Amino acid sequence: MINIVIVDDHELFREGLVLVLGQVDNFNIVADYNSGDEFLKQIDPLEVDVVLMDIKMEGLNGIETTIKLKEIKPDIKVIAVTMFVEDSYYLQMINAGAHGFVLKKAGKYELMQAVTEVNSGGNFFSQEILKKMAFKAINKEVEKEKALSPREVEVLKLICKGLSSKEISEELFLSPKTIEVHRSNLLRKTDQKNIAQLVIWALKNNHISLG
Repeated sequence: MINIVIVDDHELFREGLVLVLGQVDNFNIVADYNSGDEFLKQIDPLEVDVVLMDIKMEGLNGIETTIKLKEIKPDIKVIAVTMFVEDSYYLQMINAGAHGFVLKKAGKYELMQAVTEVNSGGNFFSQEILKKMAFKAINKEVEKEKALSPREVEVLKLICKGLSSKEISEELFLSPKTIEVHRSNLLRKTDQKNIAQLVIWALKNNHISLG
């Protein structure tokens, strides 16, 4: 069972998410809140796996809420669910610790996929958002290539597909511990703080394409 909390100040949208996702097998909507402030006040007793977080809200916005949440309960996964397409929001949410992004116009199955993949240790980015990031990266100087080994590049590509360490270990016939070492080395060599940032780095440095 995946325990989910929804934080969004648009009441109709929030209620719609509760209704739609509450009907999905293995999804448990623990609670929903109309502000980051209210959510953080009540987080302690809650058992939460994934938070669907609006970015632009009254009071604490989604970025600030995510930063504070990660300080309190770093293991909780955050997916930004937003109508905004400004690149700065995405980068700030990634730096805050978000594991994925879904636009509010996304369908039920895309949301289900995002929650499932992020909960399993992967990451999820709406293709529309990735394409916007890729377009922005075209006119930027590509970062100096780090000395990645062929195996690290292989692991990097699977990470970018949203696979968890367990799934990558099964794909490459390696132990999960070995994959975790590769993940740590990738973050260190690319100077990225988390897997979401690593995906963006891979995109900018042409290790993945959007087809």
